[in-house]
Amino acid sequence: MLRCCTALAATPPRLLRPRRPDAALLAAIEVKPAPAATNSVRLTVLAQASMSAPTTIVAEGARSLRELRMTMSAFVIDHPSARILVDPALCSGVHERVLPELPFPIPLLVAPEKPVLGLADALAAREIPLDSIDFVLPTHLHWDHVSGLLELPASIPVRLPEAEYQWALGGQHPPIGVARGPLRGRAFDRFTLEDIPVLSFPRSLDLFGDGAVVLVDLAGHTPGSLGVLLAVDDGSRVLLAGDAVWNRLQIEMLREKAPMPGELFDADRVATFATIHRLHALPGAIEVIAGHDYSAVAARARKSLT
Repeated sequence: MLRCCTALAATPPRLLRPRRPDAALLAAIEVKPAPAATNSVRLTVLAQASMSAPTTIVAEGARSLRELRMTMSAFVIDHPSARILVDPALCSGVHERVLPELPFPIPLLVAPEKPVLGLADALAAREIPLDSIDFVLPTHLHWDHVSGLLELPASIPVRLPEAEYQWALGGQHPPIGVARGPLRGRAFDRFTLEDIPVLSFPRSLDLFGDGAVVLVDLAGHTPGSLGVLLAVDDGSRVLLAGDAVWNRLQIEMLREKAPMPGELFDADRVATFATIHRLHALPGAIEVIAGHDYSAVAARARKSLT
């Protein structure tokens, strides 16, 4: 409660005087080429729920009175070697099964609108069997990116960075935004990113060695936040950016979230802001899809249906 009150008190002045872009940091970012891809993937979007938030809260100080539509979605990646589920967002009954784990008043701030399409039903609607998933790849371990694990067989492993595992599960109490219920009883395959720069990001990991699925370091929102860079079979390059930003507007304007909710949900505000600069520096040909960006997710969903 104290943390919420502190964040709330800090918000009004930052809406008037948002943190300015760091010109020196932006100038120092070296953009490397995207790795050549010798394979491609099919990307399927599973939109599960929606909500809204004031634009000026999502992109600190944005001069707008309108609200931004937000989404909670999962993504299926079909690579020639594996079927990957990125961000198994929501289970059915998430309001009763998961949200009560979060401390008051967090559930009041983050609950999606009803109805919610549970992960099993979302997969079934696209004729994707639950047991066809080879592994799960969360961009990070906040509740709204892993609650769908409750509907997946426990035998399906979860791959994630060691830093993310330790942050979310290593302490006696979970960080704000983490519900450990969906994570219990799971098999975790932990890894470390390599010091290989890709695009504007200093560390990466090429999952299959063919440039089709490359993980990049988006630390800040959480210590092990990942971006998933894909070579999609329509010829595009897509970056699934998780919650490094909530909306592309933050990348365009170089703005972080307002203190409420940023002080609650960003583990490291300085690192989060630096990651936004790295996203801003990306070549225009990279299609960035933030996990909650309704417009970006919907646009990609339409492409995946054609």
